[in-house]
Amino acid sequence: MKHKQIHYIYTSFTLLLFVALGYMVKFYPEALTGFDSSIQTWVRGDLPTGLTHFFKAVTVLGNTPVQAIIAIVAVIWLYLNQYKSEAIFVGTSGVLASIMIVSLKYIYQRLRPSITHLVHAGGYSFPSGHSLGTFMILGAIAIVLAQRLAKKGAKVVIYIVTGLLIALVGLSRIYVGVHYPTDVLAGFTLAFGLLNAIYPTYDRIRFEWRFQSKQK
Repeated sequence: MKHKQIHYIYTSFTLLLFVALGYMVKFYPEALTGFDSSIQTWVRGDLPTGLTHFFKAVTVLGNTPVQAIIAIVAVIWLYLNQYKSEAIFVGTSGVLASIMIVSLKYIYQRLRPSITHLVHAGGYSFPSGHSLGTFMILGAIAIVLAQRLAKKGAKVVIYIVTGLLIALVGLSRIYVGVHYPTDVLAGFTLAFGLLNAIYPTYDRIRFEWRFQSKQK
């Protein structure tokens, strides 16, 4: 019960932070201008060629088709190998991310930054769909992988590599000019909260199904 409550505390805190950030974006966007601009300037610099090629490649990882392929392949592989609750967990994370991205962009309708865009990006800016989707899908997969590893060091490596990939995707959206830093922050914050919200239910089902020999 205590373990479950901790996850819900994380969820409450991060969702509150997201709501506060969304409120500022919707009603007081000028209050965020200084924060966003300073980080944009620091991240983008003078757009060196090497970094431009790197971040344009990295940002593809968060594209909707790529996210969908990663999630679908993971779900199919997990289900066929009798990891049914894990498959549901990853699939739910992907579907929930998609719903949140579409609905929240429509609600907030924040225009994208008026700076040079290095890649094409349509629609609204808040929250960053790349950041939200990548965090939820890769985060769910990392949780599943870590649960199957016995050594603590291996678990740490999984989380570090996954965290680095997620961070780079978020950073790439700022670098290529299609998102404000607060868009990325909001995406990460919401994803963390949602994963913590659904994890206890997944963990309970996983335990029950393994006990009942319904899955590995």
